[in-house]
This record gives sequence, structure tokens and C-alpha cells, in this order.
Amino acid sequence: MINLKRIYTIIGLTFLVLILGTVVFTSWYTVDESEQAIILTFGKADEGITEPGLHFKMPWPIQDVEKLPKTTFSLQFGYDQKDGEITDIPKDTKMITGDENIVLADLVVQWQITDPSKFLFNSEDPEQILYNSTSASLRSIIGSSAIDDALTSGKAEIEAEVRDLLTTLLEKYDVGIAVTAVKLQDVELPNEEVRKAFTNVTDARETMNTKINEANKYRNQKMNEAQGEKEALISRAEGDKAARIEIARGDVATFNALYNEYAKNPEITRKRLILETLDEVLPNTEIYIMKDDGNTMKYLPIRQIEKQAQVPPVETEGSGKGE
Repeated sequence: MINLKRIYTIIGLTFLVLILGTVVFTSWYTVDESEQAIILTFGKADEGITEPGLHFKMPWPIQDVEKLPKTTFSLQFGYDQKDGEITDIPKDTKMITGDENIVLADLVVQWQITDPSKFLFNSEDPEQILYNSTSASLRSIIGSSAIDDALTSGKAEIEAEVRDLLTTLLEKYDVGIAVTAVKLQDVELPNEEVRKAFTNVTDARETMNTKINEANKYRNQKMNEAQGEKEALISRAEGDKAARIEIARGDVATFNALYNEYAKNPEITRKRLILETLDEVLPNTEIYIMKDDGNTMKYLPIRQIEKQAQVPPVETEGSGKGE
């Protein structure tokens, strides 16, 4: 009887130690800086913990903890990369553009878990939902874009549109995932012949754009030259205009001065004007002033004296500097 009691005591103490150990070791947990945790009470999500450190909860099986990383994940769409080797997935990458051309497109989606509760319980496979949503978004945007945009300068715009559409789809599915970035890896044509034909078309387009740019440059140069000549002509015309106006003003002032003198003594002014006009019309003509009876008036021969004064003296023999 004593042995059975001791056995029961040992068994009870063992169960008590197990229960206390379970309570002690399951009542606290730690969250790393790169983790986020969610508390489950009898399997139901209660709250999320994102602050790192030591935290306490009700012991198992009342409460449990699920930890998820806060890091950024990469979804590779259209190819698979393992051990440095890249394997294409043609069934995912082949799609039709808006102008009915076939292209092969793959991309990388950067994503994070923003709501652990929704990520764990709102869907059976949230990563597959992300993959399918990425495929639908990329095909939709490529299907409404021209092949030139997909292969050349429109990649940035396509990436932005894919990201916006993918974000909208994930918000609708509500799986606790947020997209942080979308990057097109390769967009290319399906075979070598098509790529060569497209290269020829691209080269021809580049040549056309070069010629257009050269023509625009030549046109702008000629327009600038013509504009400069125009401004120079206008400037000269304005200068001529100002000079003619000043000359006209001077002529008006001269005329007004003559008119004032004429008004004071018309006869003298009239004779002076006649003489000045004759001197201008016949500058080298000898002028004689006649009397009313037809005889010339006596006057001092100033013209003859001036002419004699202008004749240089004739040097005589023996004249020189030595005398």
C-alpha cells in the first residue's frame, strides 16, 4: 500500500513538473528585429506584434505564436533561378502586345508581408495568388501597349502601370501582401528572324529621326539668320527714318528763318535768294551786275585778285637758299 502511494506521488509530481515547465517555457517568446509575430488564442488570431524584444502570453495550448519575416521577398515571374542557373518558363513569358505582336516578357516583383493574420488565414496559398495576379497584370498592360514601347522607351511606364494594377488586385484579394517594386528583366521577340526585322525597322526609324533633327536644326539656323537680317534691316530703316526726320526738321527751321527774314524785308531777301541760287546752279560763272540803262556797275574785281593770289611765284635765276 505504501509503495502504490509513493508511485502515485511520483507520477503526480512528474505531471505537475511537466505542467509547470510547459507554463514557464510557453508563456514568453522573443521577436527579432527582422520578424513580426501574431498571437493565436485557441487558434484565433488576436493581435500582431512588430516590436522586437521579449514578450509574454498565455501558456500553450491557450495561446500560441506565429512568426513571419519582415524582409522583402522577390517573386521571379517568367523564369526560375537556382544555384546561379536561370531557367526560362516560356508558357508564362509569351504574350501578345496591343498591336498584335508576340513578345517574351519576364519581371521581378519585390513584396512584403504587411498583415500576418491575413497572410496566414485569408488564403490557402497567398504566394500563388501573388504569382497569378502578377501574370494577369503584366499580360493586361502588355496587351494594351505597342511593341515599340515594350521593347524600347516605354518600359518604365509599363512597370509603373503593372505595379498599380497589381496593387489594386492584391487589395481586392486582401491577403496581407504589399508590392514595393516591379522591374522588367527582359522583353524580347520570340525568334532571331523577328528580332532582325525589328532591328532593321528600329535602325530605319533612328535614321529618320536623325534626318528630321538635322532638318530642324538647319531650319532653325536659317530662321535665326533671317531674323537677324530682319532686325538689322529694321534697325537701319529706323536710323534712316530718324536721320530724315532730323533733316526735315532742319529744313523746316531754315525755311522758317528765311520766311521770317523775307517777311521783314521781302525785296532784299528775294535778291539774296536769287544770287545764292545762281551761285549754286552756276558756281564757276562770272556774274555782272547791270544798271537799269544797260551799263555795268563798277565794282572791286575780287575774283581776279583771288586768282592772281593763287598763282605761285616764278623762281628767278640765282635765287636759292644759299643766298
